Amino acid sequence: MIGIFDSGVGGLTVVKQVISALPQYKIVYFGDTARVPYGNKSPEIIKKYSQQDLEFLLKKGAQLIIIACHTASAIAADFLREKYPAVPIFDVVRPGLDQANQVTRNYRIGIIGTENTVKSGAHKRYLKEINPQVQVFYQACPLLVPLAEEGWIKRQETRRIVRYYLKSLKKNKIDTLVLACTHYPLLAKVIAEVAGRSIKVVDPAQEVAIQIKEYLQENPIVAGKLTKSGQRHEFFASDVSDKFKDISHKVLGDKVNVRSVDII
Repeated sequence: MIGIFDSGVGGLTVVKQVISALPQYKIVYFGDTARVPYGNKSPEIIKKYSQQDLEFLLKKGAQLIIIACHTASAIAADFLREKYPAVPIFDVVRPGLDQANQVTRNYRIGIIGTENTVKSGAHKRYLKEINPQVQVFYQACPLLVPLAEEGWIKRQETRRIVRYYLKSLKKNKIDTLVLACTHYPLLAKVIAEVAGRSIKVVDPAQEVAIQIKEYLQENPIVAGKLTKSGQRHEFFASDVSDKFKDISHKVLGDKVNVRSVDII
């Protein structure tokens, strides 16, 4: 199976894109909803939680791992690759940045994410590696995850908060904005409206799905190990709430059977 983990429900936006790009494969998903968010925790705890998440997916039969959480991708991806060299591990940071570098016209790219994602500096380091001309402007948006989790998608309060967060980025004349948190696509419509037509909004979830599709085409041995999707996808969470069920239905367009599991 393709294993996908996230700190909460936001990773379901990645699940949606992977199902769209690779409908023939089965997915097992774990959302660490009991410990969300990861964005305000220490790097040591993020690495610990991420390793526990990955171990759970491997025990469930995952042959390929996607780190859907941007904070975990920025802080723990290299750590996990060193710990599990035989497992193909993909993060959501690099695919989105590759796309942002391709679409930017003035080389001024904005990144919105959690506090730890911003502090990591991973996006800036990678963009500078692939294009030294790029200027990177960060904005931490700590309120967007709880707003997405609460389903406040169309509230005026959400629009005002998004406008506040994007104010400095627009002043810096960015022309490309990367949604560096898997919860943010849940708010993509209001973010795009506030950003305006002159700013291209990049959803890394779409790009990582494309990258994995290309990887499996180039690596038929790995592809051959993956379960075909004749069986239903599996969804697990460390805390199954009505909110999780509601958002999963909105994102995936169908009722999802989510099972509660304690991975500690």
